[in-house]
Amino acid sequence: MATARTENVDPPAMGLNKQNGQLRGQTKPASVQPGSSTQPKVLGATQKAGTASQARGTIKFGDDWKKSLQLPPKDTRVKTSDVTATKGNEFEDYCLKRELLMGIFEMGWEKPSPVQEESIPIALSGRDILARAKNGTGKSGAYLIPLLERIDLKKDYIQAMVVVPTRELALQVSQICIQISKHLGGVKVMATTGGTNLRDDIMRLDEIVHVIVATPGRILDLIQKGVARVDRVQMMVMDEADKLLSQDFVVLIEDIISFLAKNRQILLYSATFPISVQKFMTNYLQKPYEINLMEELTLKGITQYYAYVTERQKVHCLNTLFSRLQINQSIIFCNSTQRVELLAKKITQLGYSCFYIHAKMMQEYRNRVFHDFRNGLCRNLVCTGRFGHFGLAINLITSEDRFNLKTIEDQLVTDIKPIPGSIDKGLYVAEFHSSAGDCEVEEVQERSGHQQDHT
Repeated sequence: MATARTENVDPPAMGLNKQNGQLRGQTKPASVQPGSSTQPKVLGATQKAGTASQARGTIKFGDDWKKSLQLPPKDTRVKTSDVTATKGNEFEDYCLKRELLMGIFEMGWEKPSPVQEESIPIALSGRDILARAKNGTGKSGAYLIPLLERIDLKKDYIQAMVVVPTRELALQVSQICIQISKHLGGVKVMATTGGTNLRDDIMRLDEIVHVIVATPGRILDLIQKGVARVDRVQMMVMDEADKLLSQDFVVLIEDIISFLAKNRQILLYSATFPISVQKFMTNYLQKPYEINLMEELTLKGITQYYAYVTERQKVHCLNTLFSRLQINQSIIFCNSTQRVELLAKKITQLGYSCFYIHAKMMQEYRNRVFHDFRNGLCRNLVCTGRFGHFGLAINLITSEDRFNLKTIEDQLVTDIKPIPGSIDKGLYVAEFHSSAGDCEVEEVQERSGHQQDHT
């Protein structure tokens, strides 16, 4: 439900069946990488922050407050220049509230990343921002820290709104917001997304809410019903603005902005800047401060290749990669929900543990799949969409796909190279394949009418 509380304990185990997207073959548990950490899962929309600090007692002025912090284990994962190429600033340099600093440090954030260094002081000044930075470089902290710094607990209305394109991102951002603000003494955060109970959201908005994290359709519905009053919102954040300003969402975003005050502050964060973002900036942003920390879209640490194979060779190619490479965990992307379920079934039949996730699944099952995959309970995840922060990306393309490759590279400002000739083609080219089993994915492709596949 939309108003379930944030839990710090694992939800009850659910059956592993087709309904919840968890398919298992031979058990091959994934080891957790050094430095990875288990994060509490956001099950719903609301949480009252501040209880943790009250339980440990108030930190008085003059105390050595850093000694009382409950810091997570130090992150020992390899960091690239995407997050290490900083100016040497500290979070204390921005004159933030001590209680907010406590939440930042207890998140494990030791120093601001490059996008946070650029964004935090400008956002605190009240100026609009148009920021381009890669996913996985600290964008959420770049806008949540100044957002929370400016929240006035004496005011009992919605003061800030974060709009994101997907349910998972909304829950992730709301969880980070709750964690950072837990020492502030009462910041109330609400997440509201499509696919959840609207009545629960309406009842929740009868109470005090300071920050709303939402998907466009749901928050607009609540605004138009007169339930969510946003006329006094001082800051609106659009994360993954390129997606929010696509044809699917741009009309909703413009309608949402029409309900805001004229002196509102708008912060846009995006990895790509298509023409739609530039047009929006001209119409709605007031002399925005532009941040561009990208020379290319692909994060350093990701090696990306494409391999040309026929459609019927793809399943065999995956099986060969699984058997010959030492893969800790893999994420496999498809361009339709039909292909997601079918490919997950095929991988399971090959004897590999596999989960799947797509937009037509119930939210509670999507949450569970992400939670279990993050905790290393499964090696492989098949899904729609794209994400990832570190590793190897191999794109298996057909003759139809290759004509779109140049367009994709131009849109994403990246360079996808062919697999080097020095790599044995036996790793990814099927010399023999089953005409019955491996063709099932191809048949779904033909029936669905899709021309491009990102498996």
